[in-house]
Order: sequence, then C-alpha cells, then structure tokens
Amino acid sequence: MSEPTTTTSEGVEKLTIDDNNNNNNNESKAEEKQEKQKQAESEGSNQASSSSSGLKPSTLSLEERFALIRSVGEECIAEEELLALLKVKANPTCYDGFEPSGRMHIAQGILRTINVNKMTKAGCKFIFWVADWFAMLNNKQDGDLKRIRNVGNYMIEVWKACGMDMSNVEFRWASDEINKNAGEYWVRVMDIARKFNVPRIKRCAQIMGRKDEEELSAAQILYPCMQCADIFYLKADICQLGMDQRKVNMLAREYCDEAKPKIRFKPVIISHHMLMGLGEGQEKMSKSDPNSAIFMEDSEGDVNVKIKKSWCPIGIVEKNPIMDYLRHIIFVKFPEVSIKRSEGNGGDKTYHSYEELEEDFKAGKLHPDDLKPSVARCLNILIQPVRDHFTKNRDASNLLKTVRSYTVTK
Repeated sequence: MSEPTTTTSEGVEKLTIDDNNNNNNNESKAEEKQEKQKQAESEGSNQASSSSSGLKPSTLSLEERFALIRSVGEECIAEEELLALLKVKANPTCYDGFEPSGRMHIAQGILRTINVNKMTKAGCKFIFWVADWFAMLNNKQDGDLKRIRNVGNYMIEVWKACGMDMSNVEFRWASDEINKNAGEYWVRVMDIARKFNVPRIKRCAQIMGRKDEEELSAAQILYPCMQCADIFYLKADICQLGMDQRKVNMLAREYCDEAKPKIRFKPVIISHHMLMGLGEGQEKMSKSDPNSAIFMEDSEGDVNVKIKKSWCPIGIVEKNPIMDYLRHIIFVKFPEVSIKRSEGNGGDKTYHSYEELEEDFKAGKLHPDDLKPSVARCLNILIQPVRDHFTKNRDASNLLKTVRSYTVTK
C-alpha cells in the first residue's frame, strides 16, 4: 500500500516512505502550491501556532533567532536552509540523542545546557532522545537495560538541576517510542539499510565512540541505521548534536535524496563544539577515562585537583583544555573572570572578555598557575547546584549512589 506524502500545518513535509511513484507529479504540484500558500501565511500564523501547541514562543526577531542558533554550531549545514526554516516555523523541532552510559561530565551537563537554552530561546522545541536501546546495542552497562534506565534518569536529574530551561524541552525514551510505533519505525530503518552499503554505514562508527576500522558487532552496524531513522521518526527540522555525530547526520541528508519519493526538506545540521579532555591531546572528555573529565557531581576538592593537574602549556592556546573551558563555558556564564595573584606576579586582574584574557595568556602575561585556580572556582560555582540537588533530594541521592556503583564500559 502506498502512503502519500503530505504537508504539516506549518509547511514542513512529513517524512514517510512511498514505494509507489505513480502520483508523484500531481503530488509535487500540490505540495508546491501548498508551500507557497503556507509561506505567504507564515507571518500571521507563527505566533498562533506557538500558542496552540503550548510551546513558549521566541520574542526575538528572525535575524536574532538565526544568529543565536548559528552561534551554537561549530558547523552549520546549511545556513540558507536554516534561515528558510525559521521564516516558516516559529517552533522548529530540534533533537539530540544520548546514550545513558555513565556519569555526566561538564561537556554534557554545562555546555549542553548552554546550547539547549540558546535553541529554546530562539523558539525551538528541543527533544532529547533517551537512547536506551542504543546504549544496549553499543554494549554500555553490559547491555543491562535496567541499569541503562537508571543512568538515563540520573542524567535528566542533572539537567534539571543545572539551569536548563525546560519550557520547550521534552524527553522521549527510545524503547517506549519504538515499541508504540514499531511498524513506522522499523520500516524506515530497513529502508535506510537498503539504500546504503556496509562501508558507508561503518563510516558512521564515530557516533558510537568507535573507529570505522574496528571490528564492529552486527548490532553496531544496525545502530547508525536506527539513529538515522530517529531523525525522521521525530520529524526533526534540526539535528543539534556534537561534531562527533556529523557523519550520521550527513547520512540522513543523503537518505533524503535516496528515499522514494525524495524528501524535499532535509534536516539542518547544527554541530556543536566538542569540549576537550583534561589531558594532553584528549580531543574530548570521556566517561570511561575519569581523569579526562570533570563530572557534574565531583566534589569541590576533586575539581580543584583535576584542574591543577590539567594540561595547560604556557602561552599556547591551541589544544589547551583550560582555554577551551574559558571560551566555551566560563565566559558564556560569567560576565568577568578575576585572577588572584601576588603583586610580584602582576597583582590581581579582572578580565571582561575571553579575547582580552587570551591576549595576555599568549603574551606570557598570565601564567597557568595563576589561571587554573580561577577556572576551578568558576566551574565549582556552576556545579554547586547539582551537588546540592543530589545531597538534599533523597531520591536523586539514591539514584546517584546507584549510578556510581556501576562500572563504565567503553
């Protein structure tokens, strides 16, 4: 049975599979007519659609919404598509999927909160896809779904405690959603698997923290096909994940051209920066290497020690984790950063921008030993509400104890 392609109330195409192309030409003409009509009506309808959907509308102008969303991404594919989307939709659907695999570090906690708050301020509806089945496929927590579920609930608790605006945020568990709509979901997965060969799918291994030359299990071959299908199942207008997820997001855009009929509205990709690990050459924080990461419930002492030991070569900004945290977290959250030091070392100084601090650091006017205590102090301020939540809330405290008892598997 064929399923005709339709258009949503906000002019964005529903992504459905249709192997019968007999009526494609007529449908395309109808869709073009509908699209023009929707674009003409969009100015007046955007505010109404926000109210009726229960989503918090953005108070920003189109240009401000575009700039704010664009600031999240180290890369955007494609800017012209993002602008066109924002002209038509007041509340585009944005998604990120995460494996509940272990304790949360500041890259997932603080940086993710900063980015989500930017997206929702711009009017986006942000869906977190709690990828429990994916964690099982990738052998996280030894594939134990009960443990994975506990970790997922712990991660949600962290985000609620660390300042994420939940107004336009929704959490959906992959296993629950897929079980409710198995026919729709698995047909899409199978269609994606049919359209691409194994080498192309293996190129997506990075999304699981693997390398494409690794010997992958059959489950890990299935994983990218499912993650690609998630985008269409959720009807995501924007994929807002890290740079490490880029390859599967590009697979989704390629699939739009391979699907029958072709999917006209490709998902926009906003890929955020990957926060560096604490050690030399560590491109990102890793849960399986505790020394590479600052966790969202680390004690004040733990944070101080980890920052003190972290890689921070004198005068070098590139691949320097301390400078990375200052740029992407600290100066985003604080209007200024004060450095405490002896008169012999130049005395106290307050910096009002990252660029000002970087200039002094590169010139050798700011030593890592003077910089690190201020970085630790700022991170401790940001983490403290999470510590308080897991101390004062009995259920959250018990959940944290449970998660800490688990061994993190790679």
